Amino acid sequence: MALLDFAFRWAHILFALVWIGHNYANVVKHPTFMPLNGEASETERSAALEARLQREHGTFRYASIVVWTTGMGMLWQRGWLVDALRLEGPYAVIGMGAWIGTLMLLNLWLVLWPHQKKVLGFVPAPMEERVRCSRITFLSSRTNTILSIPLLFFMAAGGHGLHLFF
Repeated sequence: MALLDFAFRWAHILFALVWIGHNYANVVKHPTFMPLNGEASETERSAALEARLQREHGTFRYASIVVWTTGMGMLWQRGWLVDALRLEGPYAVIGMGAWIGTLMLLNLWLVLWPHQKKVLGFVPAPMEERVRCSRITFLSSRTNTILSIPLLFFMAAGGHGLHLFF
């Protein structure tokens, strides 16, 4: 069990850096909303660029699943999962982090990614729809970036600083 805990912990940290790091890098690269350029043609996008975009977005998305799964696995392994998700007792703090992480995962997979596929041209959509989706992906991405701050606070406070809450 100690080896499983070690593997969960390191996978959780490593893939969280990928997931949240992608959000922060996106904010640094594009601090303000820049609408999709509707004048660029589809032929201007090379196969190499499309392959890179698919790999980058796939890594980012699947990292979120690894982070969420290992986090829930660690809570389950310790016997804390039910109390954490119910926000009961001393597990309420880590539970808040778990719920924020769950919200971020759902936002990524159910809001951001369906719209991002249209923006990137992975799913055919008229240019007006792609431009509209670019704003949604921007806001969805920023929402996850902002939520990552309290997420990290609650996750760290669950093991280091719990006395602040009780």
